[in-house]
Amino acid sequence: MQMRNIFYGFLLLSSSVFAQPKVVKLPELEKIIKTESEYIQVINFWATWCGPCVKEMPLIEKVAKERPDARLTLVSLDLDLDANPEKVFRFVERKGIQSTVLILDEQDANSWIDKIEKQWNGSLPATLVVNTKTKKRTFVSHELKEGELEALIDSVK
Repeated sequence: MQMRNIFYGFLLLSSSVFAQPKVVKLPELEKIIKTESEYIQVINFWATWCGPCVKEMPLIEKVAKERPDARLTLVSLDLDLDANPEKVFRFVERKGIQSTVLILDEQDANSWIDKIEKQWNGSLPATLVVNTKTKKRTFVSHELKEGELEALIDSVK
């Protein structure tokens, strides 16, 4: 399973600060996972109600800012069950999140979790890092600590 280039479009659409989150359904998520690019791609799975998710967000945003030329795309995928874009938009604005934010509008987690990582039980936060050129990937389902995302990115180079 590989992630690829559909992120380019999302990044272009969200180039302004605090861009409106985009709601996606399972078929679009599957396209994201299978699209090819020359970038290392990071998808962070989170929810507005998840304390550890909120705690790690500044670390993720910091990596995105520190590595702007590192061929890195970062997408935050919100998994709030109500898929309310206005609520997520207010949250993104309040927290100063500048990376691309997508909202997964799928109630049945069993229909898509295995497409991300077969060993994932759905716990949050979770982060998937994929190098689409080398096909290396890594997945963690815990709160990222200082320096951990950088190490994950380096591990797929």
